[in-house]
Amino acid sequence: MARLIESCLIPGPAGNLEARIEGPEHGQAREACVVCHPHPLYGGTMHNKVVHRLARGLRRSGSVVLRFHFRGVGKSQGVYDRGIGEVEDARAAMAWLRARYPGLPLALAGFSFGARVILRLGCEEQGVSRLIALGTPTRGGGIEHLARCPTPKVFIQSTRDEFGPKMELEAAFSAFSEPKRLVWIEAADHFFRGGLDRLEQVIEGL
Repeated sequence: MARLIESCLIPGPAGNLEARIEGPEHGQAREACVVCHPHPLYGGTMHNKVVHRLARGLRRSGSVVLRFHFRGVGKSQGVYDRGIGEVEDARAAMAWLRARYPGLPLALAGFSFGARVILRLGCEEQGVSRLIALGTPTRGGGIEHLARCPTPKVFIQSTRDEFGPKMELEAAFSAFSEPKRLVWIEAADHFFRGGLDRLEQVIEGL
């Protein structure tokens, strides 16, 4: 049987959300995971190279993966809403995926702006099995609530991330509640330049 690859539209709070769902690379799915992309106003899409590697690493580990475009990106309806509406977009995507795979653990993963979205949503919603945050920005606030978030959290960061520098993230991470894990990838910048292969390997092994 061919591996699941399906384009779809998900009903969202501001209109339909353009999405793509893909099954695991091998065998049966062990998890369902929503993946969120970088900032819509700075060219972020579900086809971003880091998001692509994140999704493939998850599929190789046995996850069925749902990527989608936030409102106003691609064919998704609506307009950018300062991160507030985007959390609701992700909530709608999560509900859709949970309804489709009610028997699987549900995870959330995201890169950059998408990491902030899933860290907010995953700490609000019950029943999220784990959060995987890549390139988490440390500046501009928005992560203080992680000191009170009991959901299992994995942070994966470039050693030279200009939006989440090592010293800043390590200081913030020390205050985050358990369970938590922080993984550093040797790379040249926020986009894991020179470290994408290693990034994908780490995700597959989580």
